[in-house]
Amino acid sequence: MFDEDWNPRSDGEITERFIDRDPDSFTVLLNLLRIGEFYIPSKIDKKLLYKEALYYGIQDHVRSAKWGPFDGNRLWLAESLTGITAGEAAMIRASQNSWCCVVRGNMVKTYDWMLEEQPSITTRDYSRVNDVCWVNSDNIAVSSSDKYLASGGIGLFSASTGELRYNFQVKDGDQLKDYTAGALGVSLDYKLFSSCSESTNKRNGIGVWDQVTGKQTDFLPYWPYKATKFQWLHGTNCLMVATCHSMSKCSINLFDFRENRVFLLWSDAMDERVYRDAIVIEESNSICVVDSNETLGFMDLRSINSIEWRSTHTRGYTEKLSGWTGYKFSYPKLAFHKGQLFSSFDDTISVYCGSDWVRTSQLQQSHCGPIWDFSIGGDRLFALHGSEDIFDVWETPRPYVAILFYENSVTGGATYRSKRKQEIEWKARKTE
Repeated sequence: MFDEDWNPRSDGEITERFIDRDPDSFTVLLNLLRIGEFYIPSKIDKKLLYKEALYYGIQDHVRSAKWGPFDGNRLWLAESLTGITAGEAAMIRASQNSWCCVVRGNMVKTYDWMLEEQPSITTRDYSRVNDVCWVNSDNIAVSSSDKYLASGGIGLFSASTGELRYNFQVKDGDQLKDYTAGALGVSLDYKLFSSCSESTNKRNGIGVWDQVTGKQTDFLPYWPYKATKFQWLHGTNCLMVATCHSMSKCSINLFDFRENRVFLLWSDAMDERVYRDAIVIEESNSICVVDSNETLGFMDLRSINSIEWRSTHTRGYTEKLSGWTGYKFSYPKLAFHKGQLFSSFDDTISVYCGSDWVRTSQLQQSHCGPIWDFSIGGDRLFALHGSEDIFDVWETPRPYVAILFYENSVTGGATYRSKRKQEIEWKARKTE
């Protein structure tokens, strides 16, 4: 009907379009585009409305109308999903477009932004999934000991169909190696990283692949420890390689791909603490680590010989576990998103802000038990509970607005009422 400048076409051949879709949903979506308000009447099914928005290509409008920009201090529990799948909880990963995937045993279950379950990704012979990673909003990389994913056990799958697209093979030089893939990571320049361990000679390495072609571009052999976490540092084009588990001492390495060398190496060889996670905060040139008691430690990247420790938890395990059944021990984990630091401990996720990283808020669902894993993506935080078949979805409500209502001259004055924008009922008032 329109040309590339959004003017009516001069030929006049197309003057109207007939759309054979749900009229009630169309009314809601049209009002959203007209006035920015998103009100869903009780008679309309939300999932149907979301699918209609997907059909018209305005799902981003609906998402921005449902929740505001991510803010850890304003998160509220939007939904809890139960009955995920049988087996012990392993991990949860969020995508950049607010999807998520949940790993339990040999199965990866994917949920779209409407929280509708997509076809599952399942390994053969019940081989355990070692790690998953969103390569982009459409694809998930999965590492497993299952050799049908080729040497190394890494496959790229479609998030929406569960289809295996291609394998990532592990080569040392020109020869395929019998490595098992573990932790996964990605970079902004389309690299995929994986820790690789060789059971025969007990050697470790790091494989690097091109996400687009699936071809291996590098292999860093004889790595001293089996990596448990990767983090790509955008500002320096470096990769953080961390090892944090009880089987060996913690180590943190920064690898510079421009010079092909490790330029920072830290280990806790003389420390009695048990480190559980680490994360680089590029904004403050620091590394944050957490031990088994959720004690946070901060190291300056320019001088990593000393750690500033800060105790953060206020309750012990015994007090928290007194009312729980089927308890499964969970380890503290870290995340950093939009200037805010997040740390999980038992059933709580704490939020830290400011230059001194002061705890400003806590997220807690008391009836669900310990948090096994959590992940932030898009404008959502997903928390997976280890002892229950459930995960929580936390969102930031839309910003509050102050509305000025002028009263008549009999009562005089004015009052300010603050409500969520989508909950306000506009009423005309006569003035005298």
